[in-house]
Amino acid sequence: SPEAQHLIDVTREAVWRGIRASRAGSKTGDIGHAIQTYVEGEGLAIVREYVGHGIGREMHEEPAVPNYGKPDTGTPLRPGMVIAIEPMVNLGDWRTKRDDDEWTVRTIDGALSAHFEHTLAITDGEAEVLTLP
Repeated sequence: SPEAQHLIDVTREAVWRGIRASRAGSKTGDIGHAIQTYVEGEGLAIVREYVGHGIGREMHEEPAVPNYGKPDTGTPLRPGMVIAIEPMVNLGDWRTKRDDDEWTVRTIDGALSAHFEHTLAITDGEAEVLTLP
């Protein structure tokens, strides 16, 4: 449907807006703000219960990288950090619920949701996207 395609297109662009906001000296709130303002400007909702994260010796490490936020807040980014940016965007309400299997997550109102993710290395210049071919 056109609505589903809009959801996919906005979510794909949102991850790239987050990537462009990721550079040494910026903060995790700058990433979240870039994602949130774009998504909400397109009339969609950003999931708040799940966020991006640092990657290192473990898959999910600090810092948390929310997909929402205020500029110049959060953890400062430094060269050498590796983070995952993963906006989850809903057509309806931003809230989600987890099924009894403790794995499956659904939107609270049954609306469609989309999720894109990239892992990137923070450098002295533009972030290097590590999950591209």
